[in-house]
Formats: sequence, structure tokens, C-alpha cells
Amino acid sequence: MRKYFQSLNSPASVIVSRKATKKGGWMASGRYYLGRVVKSGLLDQDKLIAAILDSPIVEVGRFGWTITDVFDGRNSEVPFVFGRLSKYAANGEVKVIDKESKSQVKALAPNLVEASSPFVYLPEYSGIAYLHVWNGIQEDIFPRRFKALIEAAYDQFFVSCELEPVADYKAFAAKLKTIDTFTELAAKVFPPNPLFGRLWGNLHEYVKRRNASDVSVKETSTKAPGIETSIVRLVENILNDPNYEPPNAPDITDAALLMAADGYGKGKVIGIERGVEVVIRTSDSQKSFLFERDPDPHQLAAVTAKQLDKVSGERDMRHG
Repeated sequence: MRKYFQSLNSPASVIVSRKATKKGGWMASGRYYLGRVVKSGLLDQDKLIAAILDSPIVEVGRFGWTITDVFDGRNSEVPFVFGRLSKYAANGEVKVIDKESKSQVKALAPNLVEASSPFVYLPEYSGIAYLHVWNGIQEDIFPRRFKALIEAAYDQFFVSCELEPVADYKAFAAKLKTIDTFTELAAKVFPPNPLFGRLWGNLHEYVKRRNASDVSVKETSTKAPGIETSIVRLVENILNDPNYEPPNAPDITDAALLMAADGYGKGKVIGIERGVEVVIRTSDSQKSFLFERDPDPHQLAAVTAKQLDKVSGERDMRHG
């Protein structure tokens, strides 16, 4: 596996690593974000992959969006589907040289690519990794456009596609530990498939038993000392020991927050830190890694599988 060098103090949008190529040049690396694709309604694995392989075009404002350069790697050692979420201008313009006047002039460039974000989807994990493209397809834009394309492939008819971030437990726990008083805990979670976390296994079974498309929970408190929650202890203990077994099953809202942090929903915590109200979301600590901005599909799939394996291992996630 190639080694990459990362400045820990560099912002996510800045290219902070490069690797030598065989020809002696340099290839820029970028930051890829990890998420899970949550499917509901009539959308299943086969329909999702079919929509990626034959994407529609969705227009948003002045730009068109579609998935290009697809590669079906489901017969590979690590099954995957690769593509590029591409943003283009139907009536683009570029500058060219007018040789007679020796000046730069504008020329029409139909369907001009404005930005392109390579991604890889791994069905075994319902996992996805996608490139943050600065000032083009940021990490918060990608999920919205991906969702729109998949749902448009079926005319929005009883299909729902959500791309939820996988949270970094260490960063999530570090933020939670700064809170002195918890005043609100909330989460909206979706049925996991195919992986589920052992610590929120009871909630997983509850969602399945109720045949629910999603479950929302919310707790608030205006009383001192605030909400009694074990979320910090749960996250820290499972990080220290994936086999950690709490004395009691986690309460439903704590379990929902863990479920959201594992990529199966949205979670939010509000509390008081040194007299100031703070809001912490599971999406604020999304796991990411560095890799080539113009990747080989098989190599990106292998690196992504390693990252998702690590997530499953540290959280003792299992196949249902």
C-alpha cells in the first residue's frame, strides 16, 4: 500500500499530499469522505447500481449533473462500482487565442465540464467514498446531487436514497466531552443494511420489527443537571475495546446517536459549554482519507474497503 503524508493542521479542502509517479512526476492527492448509502421504498441494491451505471441528467440552476466514466467492478475481489459525479455547463465558454489579433477571445464550449468528483460504491458495506472538489463539488454538495440523480432515475416513484456520513468516533467523542450540560439529544435513523452495530443492536431489531422506513427520537431538558446520557462513555469504551459490553443496553436515544454516527442517520446534540450553547452533529466529524484525485478504480476500491473494514472492526459491526 502506498504511503501518504498529511499535515494534521491543514484544512480538508487543501491538497496536502503528493506521490511520485513511475515517470518521475507528481500526482496530486485529495480528500475522500466516507458515507453510507441508505436505500428505502422500492430502491434496492440492484436498482441503485443500475441508476449509477446508467445515470439520468438532472439540471440545477445553470448546470447539469450526471454520473460519467462508470466502471462495473462487481466481479472484482472487492466488488465495487466506480463513477464520477460530473457537473457541466450546457453553454460553456472558454478562452482561445485569435492568431490574427493576437488576443484572447471567448469561444463556445458545449457541455463544458465544470467539476468532477470520482467515487466508489461498495455494496458489501453499503459504503461510498467520494472526493471533495474545492469550489466545485464540496463534501456537503455531493450527497444532495447523488440522491437527486438516483431518485430521478426512477422518477421519484416510491424510492428514497440518502447518503449519510460515517462519523469519526474519536473526533465525535472529543467534541461531546467539552459539554458540561446536555440539553437536547436528537436523531433520525434508517434501517441498516447489511451491517449493524452491536451496541445499537436492540434498536436495529426494533426498527426491523416495526417495519419502519425511519425512526426519529428527541429528548430535551431545561432542568439541572440536564439530560442523563451515556453517549460519551459508550463511544470511548468501544474505541478502547471493540468487545466492550455495557452493563445495560444503551437507552434508545443514545443508541440512535450511535446508529447515526455509524452512517445510518442524522444525529444532533445540544448542550452548554462554559455557559455557551453549542450544537454538535454527527456529520461534523465525518471520516475521510487521502488518495489520488484521478484514481485507478480498483485501487480506490481497495483503499475504501480497508477504511470501511477498520470502521467495522473498531465498532464491532456485524452483518445482519
